[in-house]
Amino acid sequence: MEGLKTAQLASQGGVNVETIRYYERHGLLAKPPRTASGYRLFSAEAVTRLRFIKRSQELGFSLNEIKELLSLRVKPGGSCVDVLRKAESKIIDLDEKISHLQEIRKALVELTNACSGQGPVSSCSIIKILNTGKTS
Repeated sequence: MEGLKTAQLASQGGVNVETIRYYERHGLLAKPPRTASGYRLFSAEAVTRLRFIKRSQELGFSLNEIKELLSLRVKPGGSCVDVLRKAESKIIDLDEKISHLQEIRKALVELTNACSGQGPVSSCSIIKILNTGKTS
């Protein structure tokens, strides 16, 4: 029986062993067959799949979204347009998150500009605003 042991897969995929177990539990990696001595042996395809998962996460895809992408890879009659739609949807999600983060940043800049940085915490304008929710 040929294949990669868990530690070898982890090394080639650039993750740790616990990450592989986590992906198995969540159905992203199939549970591999075991040798007579109990070692799990992964196929070479598992390395490709693991790298796909890792890169997808780096691009902001959730585990559920990655499952969908993985299923599209093997879906009979699947089309590149299906994958394109998933990527476009992720761009929209990211744009919304960026917009929200910019709003948070603007509010924090206003808070810090309102604070002199002088005096005790009890008179800190940032604390007062956070307590009351009012800027004045």
